[in-house]
Amino acid sequence: MIKKLHQMGVKSTHMYMAGIASIGLSFATWLMSKNTEQAGLDRADRWGIFIGEWAPTFMAMGLALRMEETHRDLEEPGMGMFEQAEAGRAPTRAGI
Repeated sequence: MIKKLHQMGVKSTHMYMAGIASIGLSFATWLMSKNTEQAGLDRADRWGIFIGEWAPTFMAMGLALRMEETHRDLEEPGMGMFEQAEAGRAPTRAGI
């Protein structure tokens, strides 16, 4: 999945920005729910937590994409870092 995202042009910075936006959106939905709905603070907390849980996923995907971006010097061309790990070969970091 990470290799496919990388091939589609999704960059790690896109995922990092999505994670940061998720944190801001989490606060905004909590505040809007708290101030506009009559359901009370519990519902506002649930909205904020629901959207806030997206941030770690976006950050983790950003890290995985960053690893894919920086590990282009692999032993087998066309094989991403994660495919090599599944095949039992550790990725190399040539030139370091």
